[in-house]
Amino acid sequence: MVAVVDGADALVRALRDFGVERHTPVAIALAIGTGGTVAGLATERGLVAAGGSTDDVVAWVAATEREVHPRWVWWSREPASVLARHDVRLGACWDLGAVHRVIHGGWRVDEVRIWCAVQGLDRRDAPVSGQLDLGAGDAGDGPHPAVRADGHLRAEWVEGSWRDDADAAARWAQLALQVHRRQLHRLGELDVAGDPMALARSESAAEILCAELELDGLPVDVTVADGLITSLAGPRAGSEANAVEQRAARDAEVLRHVPGLGTFDLRNPADVKAMLRRAGIDVPDTRAWRLEAMREAHPVVDALLQWRKAERIATTFGHGWLDQHVGVDGRLRGAWSSTDGAAGRMTAQAGLHNLPAELRPAVRADPGWVFVQADLGQIEPRVLAAVSGDRGLVQATTADDLYRPVADRLRVERPIAKVAVLAAMYGQTSGTAGQALQGMERAYPVAMQYLRDADRAGREARELRTFGGRLIPMYDTVAERDHDPDEAIDDRSVSAALAARGRYARNATVQGAAAELFKAWAATVRARLVGTGARIVLCLHDELIVHAPEAEADRVAATVTTCLDEASGRWFRGSGVRFVTDVQVVQSWADAKG
Repeated sequence: MVAVVDGADALVRALRDFGVERHTPVAIALAIGTGGTVAGLATERGLVAAGGSTDDVVAWVAATEREVHPRWVWWSREPASVLARHDVRLGACWDLGAVHRVIHGGWRVDEVRIWCAVQGLDRRDAPVSGQLDLGAGDAGDGPHPAVRADGHLRAEWVEGSWRDDADAAARWAQLALQVHRRQLHRLGELDVAGDPMALARSESAAEILCAELELDGLPVDVTVADGLITSLAGPRAGSEANAVEQRAARDAEVLRHVPGLGTFDLRNPADVKAMLRRAGIDVPDTRAWRLEAMREAHPVVDALLQWRKAERIATTFGHGWLDQHVGVDGRLRGAWSSTDGAAGRMTAQAGLHNLPAELRPAVRADPGWVFVQADLGQIEPRVLAAVSGDRGLVQATTADDLYRPVADRLRVERPIAKVAVLAAMYGQTSGTAGQALQGMERAYPVAMQYLRDADRAGREARELRTFGGRLIPMYDTVAERDHDPDEAIDDRSVSAALAARGRYARNATVQGAAAELFKAWAATVRARLVGTGARIVLCLHDELIVHAPEAEADRVAATVTTCLDEASGRWFRGSGVRFVTDVQVVQSWADAKG
C-alpha cells in the first residue's frame, strides 16, 4: 500500500510514522513529467507518493531534507540535479550507480546493470523495449510490478513509464531500496584494509557534488577570455575563407624558419619529423617534452612549440568553444563524472579538466568574490605511506616536503629521491630510477613490498581493490585476448603486456586511494560550506577551487585545511600520516602559484 500525501507537513509526518530519523535510508524517485512533478519515496516500513506542481513537490522534499535529514537512496543522481536547479542542496545520500562502481569496478552503469548485479542475473538476457519475447521470461506476474517473472526489470519501467505516476514512482523507489540492502550486504563481505561503507557514502556524495558542479559552473570573464583567444589564435574568423587564411598564417610562422627545405604539413607527425631532420634535428618522435630540450638547436623548434599552443587554442579552445560552453552568465559548464573507471578520479568535459594555462587568467572570481584554491601536496607518496603502513615513509610525511627526508635517508640529492619514489609507484626500473630504487628497497621495504604485491596481482589478473574497496578492473592482455589459438604467442609481446599490466596495477592502487581521499575531502568541504554562500566550482585531480564571498575568504580557507585533517584522519585512521595542502586566496586561477 502506498500512502499518498499532499503537502510538506504530511510528507514529513508520513516518514516519521514510518520510523525515519536522521540518516535513515529513504529511497526517492523524482521526475518532472508532462502533467507535473512526481516524487515516490520508499522506506523499510512503507511507501509514500506525492505529486503536484514542480515548485510544490520540490518544496515538500526540501522540507523533508531540512527537518528529517534522511539518507536519500536513488538509482542515479537525477533527483540531486532536479533539486539543485531549484536551489535545494541535499546532505547524505546513497547513489546506487556509484556504489555499483565500487563493488564491480568500471565506469558504465545503468539501472539494468545495477539490478542484474545484485540479483545475479545475466545482463545480456535483460529485455529491450519492443523486443518480441519468445521465452517465458514475462509469463505470469513477477514479485513486483516492475519485475518480470524471470527476475529481470521490465523494459518499460527502465525507460521511465513510472515518471508520470506518483504511485509507480514509489514502487520504483522501492526497488532502489531493495538494491541498497543487497549492496550493503556485499560491501560488508569485502576484505580490505579500509572502510567500504565509508567509501560508498563518499562516492555517493561525489555524485551530488558533480550535479552541483554542472549547475554552478566555473566563473569565466568572457571579455578576458575572448581577448586571450584572439591574441593566441587570431580574431573571430567570420567565414571559412578567413579561417583558412588564419590557419595558413599560423603555419607560416613556423615554415619561414625552414625555407627551401620542402613542403610540410605541420599537422602530420611524419612531416614534422622530416622537417626537423632536414633542419639538422633528428628525433625519434616529436613529443613536446623532447622538443623542449632542443629549443636552442634551431629557431624552428621554438616556433613549432608556439604553433602547437596556438593551434590547440584555435581548434579546441577557440571562439567557438567559448560561445558553446560559457553561458551568458559567465559560467563554463560541462558534464561531470565522479569517477573515470580506472584510477577513480573525477572527470569533466567542455575543457574544464584540460583548460590551457594560457586561458587561466580568464577564470576569474565575480566582483566581491574570490577563489580559495587548494592543492594537495605530494598526495600519492603520502597515500603510499598510509596504505602500506611503512613506518619509515610515514615518518617522512611529517615534513612539509616529503622528498627531503627521503633524500637524506637514501643519501642522494632531492631530485633523485623524487625520481625514486615516483619510479616505485609507476614501475620504472631503468636509468637513474633503477639505481635509486635499490636504495628504496633498503629504506622502505614495506612500501616496496606493497607495490610488488599489487604488481603481481595485476600480472596475474587477480582481483585487486583499492584501500577503500573499489574494484580495479584488470583486463586480459592483448596477446591473450586476440591471438589465433593455432599460432604461437610471441613471448616478448606477452611479457611486455604483463609488465604493463603490473605497472598499471601498482599505480592504480595508490592513485585510486588518493582519488578516494580527494573525494572524501571535497565532500567534507562541501558539507562544511553550507550557509557560507561559498561553493566548490572545480575539482581537478588533486586541486580544489572554491568560489567564496571576499568577506568569507579567511574562514573558507581555514575550513578547507581543517576538512583535509578531518577527512584524512577518518580515512586513514591511526596511520600517523600527515597530509598537507597549500591554500591560496586569489582573484584569478592564473594567480595561484603551483
